[in-house]
Amino acid sequence: MTIKLHAQPYDISATGFYFTSAEEHDQKAKGLRNAHGDPVEEFEIQFIDGERIDCDLAKAIGINQANFRDYLDSVDTWEDWEKINVIIAVGECGYDFDPQVGPDHHGIDIYHVSTIRELAEQFVEEGLFGDIPENLQFYIDYDAIARDLAVEYSETEIAGERLIYRAS
Repeated sequence: MTIKLHAQPYDISATGFYFTSAEEHDQKAKGLRNAHGDPVEEFEIQFIDGERIDCDLAKAIGINQANFRDYLDSVDTWEDWEKINVIIAVGECGYDFDPQVGPDHHGIDIYHVSTIRELAEQFVEEGLFGDIPENLQFYIDYDAIARDLAVEYSETEIAGERLIYRAS
């Protein structure tokens, strides 16, 4: 799906425009004039249409006039898991959006489970707590493990999917 953005001028006497590429933006912005015939130079960039994950990425990075080109490049080249890494790193953990830094270099551990309790169950199943005899498995307090995990792990929702993450 093509990303559609809108450049809304800060000058209220000028009319904004829609665009799908940096080249289209530059072409339309170059000829834009306000009611007094002066060139319009400053715009608020708004996400209008595209995939949900791309909308979440735009929100996370705070899409604006300075970074929309990098945003459009990232949307075209990154896979969904890379977008998720950046959305969490920038939008949730406070990292800066830098397209020159690979999306997998933020040190974010992501788990595709809906709750921290499910993460606790997954960790027990994977043997993180060692081998648990079968006759004791029914006595494991997953809620207590989830409360302990909640100290380092957080929940988020990206493009309609619940995720658990930890910034290392």
